[in-house]
Amino acid sequence: MAGSMRYRDCSPEVEALASRVIGAAMEVHTCLGPGLLEGLYEDALCVELAAMGLPFQRQVEAVAEYKGVPLRSQRLDVVVNSNIVVELKAVERVQDVHKAQLLSYLRMTNLPLGLLINFNTTHLRDGLSRILNERALSSSSSPSRPSRSTNPS
Repeated sequence: MAGSMRYRDCSPEVEALASRVIGAAMEVHTCLGPGLLEGLYEDALCVELAAMGLPFQRQVEAVAEYKGVPLRSQRLDVVVNSNIVVELKAVERVQDVHKAQLLSYLRMTNLPLGLLINFNTTHLRDGLSRILNERALSSSSSPSRPSRSTNPS
């Protein structure tokens, strides 16, 4: 799931939206700092998104399927403008399983981009990961490529 991020992989609209969501998360982190519970960061991020006029949904149910059979649903922390899944964490270190979880959510919803945001860092830039759903991107553009994730720097 690792590779270099190419910003042209998503539409300019999704990229602009992602930048705004990251800006909102940075504002939350600046105001609250690290060390709080994940739910508090979700509350604050939603306040910021609303203030920016961005449409979003919280705790969105997404149903997993196995061989065409619906299974239990999963709850996605935040979905912004029906384009970006935002998975929030407040952990000491983001693990590969957190990135895999977000990729699974993207595949379940067929959305193009996920943002994994860990607020438990001194500098939020160190807690940001972008996850691309290459399946969603390739269905609207080029041939399929494996999914990957990166930390923006």
